[in-house]
Amino acid sequence: MLSIRLARKEDEAAISELMALAIERLQRGYLTSEQIEASKAGMGLDALLIEDGTYFCVEDGGELAGCGGWSRRATLYGGNHSAGRDPRLLDPATERARIRAMYTHPDHVRKGVGRLILDSAEDAARQEGFRELEMAATMAGKAFYERCGYAVESEWEDTNGAVPVPLATMTKTL
Repeated sequence: MLSIRLARKEDEAAISELMALAIERLQRGYLTSEQIEASKAGMGLDALLIEDGTYFCVEDGGELAGCGGWSRRATLYGGNHSAGRDPRLLDPATERARIRAMYTHPDHVRKGVGRLILDSAEDAARQEGFRELEMAATMAGKAFYERCGYAVESEWEDTNGAVPVPLATMTKTL
């Protein structure tokens, strides 16, 4: 049975492990080995999401099955180590909230983990007055987000790593 809660600082190590495993296994078939390695420069844990109380952990029988959330800050994607982060607070009246750092443990895909996180993030952003959302989606996640009502606004490449990694900016009106 899935349960969701806000992530805590003490979850950071388990979240980072889950992220690394998800990147390694779930990006196969969408990215080359070089792109998977390069994507680690642009993906990962952003501790500010946990501090802001906008990041969730999903557990299945006490085991971490997934994590993800949303942000009221300008950073679109990336971890603590990523270049180009912007902690500026967004204006809900004129700007889109961000869906951030969605990861599912490879043993828990297609069990509703991602949908539970998205629903929770969308509800929280809506409660803070946001009317639109955007995210930087991986190619592995793109079809899932489309099924959840997101549309591709643009496709581009992250160049934080040794080789470019394809991403898509996806949006949704709440």
